[in-house]
Amino acid sequence: MEFGLSEDQRLLQESVGRFLDGASALERVRLAADGDASVRAEIAAGLNELGLAGIMVPEAQGGAGLGLLEAALVQEQLGRHTAPAGFMAQAALASIALQNAGSEAQQAEWLPKLVSGEARFGIAVSEAAGAREKAGVTAGPDGLAGKALFALEPDRATHFIAADRDRGLHLVARDAAGLAVRPMPTIDRTRPVAELVFDGVRAEALTGGNDASATVQRMIAAGRVLLAADSFGAAERMIEKAVDYAKEREQFGRTIGSFQAVKHMCAEMAARLEPCRSLIWYAAHADTAEPGEFPLMAALAKSHMAEVGTFVARTATEVHGGMGFTDLMGLHYWFKRIGLNRQLLGGPEAVRADAARLQGFDRAAG
Repeated sequence: MEFGLSEDQRLLQESVGRFLDGASALERVRLAADGDASVRAEIAAGLNELGLAGIMVPEAQGGAGLGLLEAALVQEQLGRHTAPAGFMAQAALASIALQNAGSEAQQAEWLPKLVSGEARFGIAVSEAAGAREKAGVTAGPDGLAGKALFALEPDRATHFIAADRDRGLHLVARDAAGLAVRPMPTIDRTRPVAELVFDGVRAEALTGGNDASATVQRMIAAGRVLLAADSFGAAERMIEKAVDYAKEREQFGRTIGSFQAVKHMCAEMAARLEPCRSLIWYAAHADTAEPGEFPLMAALAKSHMAEVGTFVARTATEVHGGMGFTDLMGLHYWFKRIGLNRQLLGGPEAVRADAARLQGFDRAAG
C-alpha cells in the first residue's frame, strides 16, 4: 500500500501556506511578538474564513468533517510560518472533547458556535499529561478548585475546557466567578499560554456518557501529534533558510556552502528530519484508522520530533554563524517555537515514559 497525501489534502496545505505567506510574514511575526494583538486576531480570522476552525467538526454541525491528519497538515504550515495564531486548541482538541465527552445537547449547542467562531476555546489538560508544581483541578459540590498550568490558546478564548484530577472534563466561561486567567511567560512570545486558577468556579461538566478518561487521553495524543507537526514545519523552514544562507554567504572568496563541513551539517539536518514526516503523518492517520495504536504513535512522534527539532534548530543557527543570533535573520522565532513545543504536553523523556507504559515495558522492568 502506498501512503501519501490525496490531491485535496495537498490543496488544503498549499492554500493555508499561501495565506500565511503574507499574513504571517516575518515582519508581522515581529509585531505579534512585541505585543500587537491585532496580528494574531487577523490571522485567526483568516483561518476561520478558510473554514479551519471546524476542520474536525462533522458536516452535520457545519464543519468540514475532516480528520487529525488534515489538522496536522495545517499545523505544519503554521509552524513553518511561525504563525502567531491559535489553531490546535480550538480546531482539534475542543472538537474532540465536545464530540467524545459532550452530550447530544452540548454538541448541538457548542459545535456550531465553535465552527462560526462565536465560541473560542482554550484547553487546560496539561496536568493529565504530567502534573507539576502541585497543580491540578478538583471538582466538588462547590465547583472547581485548584490550578491548571500551560492552558493553550487563552488570549482570545471565550471558554475553557479543563480536565480535573479524575480526568473529567468541564466547560468554563472565561468570565466565570472565581476564575483567574494569569499569563505564563515562555521563550516563545508568539503563542501565549496561561495559568488558570479556580476558586469555587461553577462549570458545565461534559456528560456525554463516553469514557472521559479516554477522551482526555485522545486529546493529549492529538495535541502531541499537532505539536510534532508544528515543530516539523518550523524545522523544515530552518533548514531551507540555512541552505539559502550557505549559498549566498561568502568567506575566503567562496560561498560557505562549498565547504564540506557546512555541506555535512545541512545534509545531516535533512537526513534526520525527513523520516519524521511519515512518522507524524502515520500518527495522525492512526487517530481514526488505528485508534488502539494512536496514543503510542503520538508519543513516539512527539518525543522523536522534539529531539530532532532541537538538533535542527541548533545546527541551522550554527550554519548562520554569528548572524544566526541576530533579530535580522529572525531564526530565534523558529528556534523558540521548537523549544516550547518540546515541553508542552510533556518533554521527550516524560513522553517516552508514557510510550513505555503503553507497551508494558514498565511492568517488564519491574
